[in-house]
Order: sequence, then structure tokens, then C-alpha cells
Amino acid sequence: MTRVFARSLSRKKIMSNDGKLIGTLKNIRVDFDSGQVQSIIVHPDQTFVTEGYNMEDDKLLVIPFESVKDIKDYIVVDRFLARK
Repeated sequence: MTRVFARSLSRKKIMSNDGKLIGTLKNIRVDFDSGQVQSIIVHPDQTFVTEGYNMEDDKLLVIPFESVKDIKDYIVVDRFLARK
């Protein structure tokens, strides 16, 4: 994956690898000791069914960064790796 500045990710749409809109990027969690991105925090789209996903405060999706497959116009994640 190519290097991307965090500020360029602000409000990017999150799509699954099968073309479904998941939501909009809200924040990123980083381990400052290692510098590794741990997860992305997503404001889910109203049409996306969040059942089976890790939720924070019952309104934000927490998606492990390992499920991110590509970052271009959209952030593409593997929907099945993103589950709990």
C-alpha cells in the first residue's frame, strides 16, 4: 500500500470490497510507540447494517486496519475481516 498523509483521509468514504458503502471516516487510532495504525473509526451510513461489527458508543464502527485493502478515492475494506 502506498503512503498517505492522514490529513488527506479526512471525511473519506469507506467502501467494502464488494461495493457497499459502509460510511465516512471519523478518526484513526495509532499506536504511538510503534507508529502503526491500529484501527479506523467510521461513522456508519444509514443503509449499512452494523450487526456483528465492533461498535463504540453504539454509534461508531471500529474497523481493524488490517482489513483496509486500498486507499484512493475511497478507503476499501474487506467487510468480513472488519467484523469482530
